[in-house]
Amino acid sequence: MSKQQRPVLLIVILVLIVGLVGPAALPGMVKAVHAHPLLQQLATANPDSVIAVIVQKAGASDRAEQLTRALGGVITKDLHIINAFAAEMRAGAALELAASPAVRWVSLDAPVAPSGEPIDIIKLTSAYVKAVGADQVWNEGPAYLQGQGVSVAVVDSGNCQNSSTNEKTCNDLLGPNNLTRVVAAVSKKSGHNGTSPLDLYGHGSLVEGVVGGTGIGSGGKYMGIAPNVNLVSVKIADNLGQALSSDVVSGLQWVLDNKSTYNIRVVNLSLNSSTPESYHTNPIAAACEILWFNGIVVVVSAGNNGTASLYPPANDPFVITVGATNDKGTSGLADDVLASFSAYGMDETGAIKPDLVAPGTNLISIVPRTKNKIWKDHQSNYIGESAQYEYYMRVSGTSFAAPVVSGTVALLLQDEPNLNPDQVKYRLMATGNKNWPGYNPATAGAGYLDAYAAVHGTTTESANTGITASQLLWTGENPVTWGSVAWNSVAWNSVAWNSVAWNSVAWNSVAWNSDYWEP
Repeated sequence: MSKQQRPVLLIVILVLIVGLVGPAALPGMVKAVHAHPLLQQLATANPDSVIAVIVQKAGASDRAEQLTRALGGVITKDLHIINAFAAEMRAGAALELAASPAVRWVSLDAPVAPSGEPIDIIKLTSAYVKAVGADQVWNEGPAYLQGQGVSVAVVDSGNCQNSSTNEKTCNDLLGPNNLTRVVAAVSKKSGHNGTSPLDLYGHGSLVEGVVGGTGIGSGGKYMGIAPNVNLVSVKIADNLGQALSSDVVSGLQWVLDNKSTYNIRVVNLSLNSSTPESYHTNPIAAACEILWFNGIVVVVSAGNNGTASLYPPANDPFVITVGATNDKGTSGLADDVLASFSAYGMDETGAIKPDLVAPGTNLISIVPRTKNKIWKDHQSNYIGESAQYEYYMRVSGTSFAAPVVSGTVALLLQDEPNLNPDQVKYRLMATGNKNWPGYNPATAGAGYLDAYAAVHGTTTESANTGITASQLLWTGENPVTWGSVAWNSVAWNSVAWNSVAWNSVAWNSVAWNSDYWEP
């Protein structure tokens, strides 16, 4: 997809506030506000302009909320997963708020845009399913692993569901007795055009189809990786494909709160921020770690810039970061190469990212029958209506490589439900296929996803041992090093943002730029 086709990217800036001068400061001293220059420019140029912000609190009290209201702000959303809240207020008031000891930092809460839009129209069948060996797992008795009983949460633009009209839509997400496998569909998107969980943008539906489409609408031609998996749709983007970073965090928070109710074992995040930033200061990356430590495997797209630059949360060392290959429409790997758009690099621990790669070029997936935005914008990629009343499109991007891995994790966890996220990650990387022409460890990590080898693997070793968790999880200046505690010795399901002493953490200022969902 060309740059001209990409959704408009709106800037999100995270401004870190630290080193505030206390009440005992000497006369004449000015309180230090460690804010990004853009926020200062906004406040200087137009202090009365109303902006959306995310306010992270320095402690457990409600002093930050009280001050926000006193400054004329309106609190719009509770984000307790990161000890924060979203608000709307004047730019000048935001800087004043940032100088309060009750505030850890203030960030501009600006839109993110959905990833994985089509970039070409090369003919393709579901060769990607065979390329990773998922089809070999489906029909092996006695388990017949197809994702049954496991739920994958797709945090995206909404649910591809049957409409209330007589039109048949998204039949590929139905299961036995024509009952939907979308066991929950919620919207965490703020704004008037995002409250319904229905996907009127189209991106979330395409991702859902790659994770778990049955192919019934195409006579079995276009199937997903885990065709009997349960899906949980968490909408965080509006009907135009726009989302706020607070919506993403709110969506992840909902997943954490409801993981037991729906047996959510996997979360798919096909989104990235637009510029590199430390995982230590990125709220979406931090929220991903909270889910990881609570037993949920987090799979994210590597990004589509095609360079050695990783954008959060792809640079978080804990999550499974997925790059994309081009399978050339064949089930064998002899002609496979790394997709030209697939991002790569190293995270801050020195580890290679992506962790592994999966097919992400010209995949065919479902799109809602309703006239959604992707359908309107990319009709050349539209395949058409089948005899079974299903709509399909050709799509490319690491956004669609990620759900290939998410579906595979569902197969693995159906087979071995006691594996924790670190063990799942290690298994996938240990069984990655390095025997293909385009393999380069610097750009493809542990290699090509091999679902069959992963399911038949036996190692229960853990990835991520010795890695330092996000500084947002630290207590005071003491790092939390993963591996200093074990899954079996600590009740990590009790980890929450309010369990750390936020006011004792020392920070450096950082920039958080616009998120986008790569095309």
